[in-house]
Amino acid sequence: VQLQASGGGLVQAGGSLRLSCAASGTFFRINALGWYRQAPGNQREMVAVITSSDTTNYADSVKGRFTISRDNAKNTVYLQMNSLKPEDTAVYYCNADLKLQRYSPLRTYWGQGTLVTVSS
Repeated sequence: VQLQASGGGLVQAGGSLRLSCAASGTFFRINALGWYRQAPGNQREMVAVITSSDTTNYADSVKGRFTISRDNAKNTVYLQMNSLKPEDTAVYYCNADLKLQRYSPLRTYWGQGTLVTVSS
């Protein structure tokens, strides 16, 4: 199983970016999908999570500005980021909780990360 993240880049404060993360390989089902980020010198933190029933959860720092969504047909999760701030600068990682087979336990897989830089 591989998660391929894309969509990062350099943007001015107030701008927008859309991140995508596609899961590929052989698996039975994807449960929750999420986006995390890690700024230099900081620990990795949760940004947004979406469950298999489309319930979402956001970090307080991004509520009202970021929107997470998923396309189950494409095994893809998105993160629409609006009103970006310099403090949003970080490497963004996607992850997926999935089952390889029907009766397998849930396992968490991580993408390789995509850099988002917000200039002031």
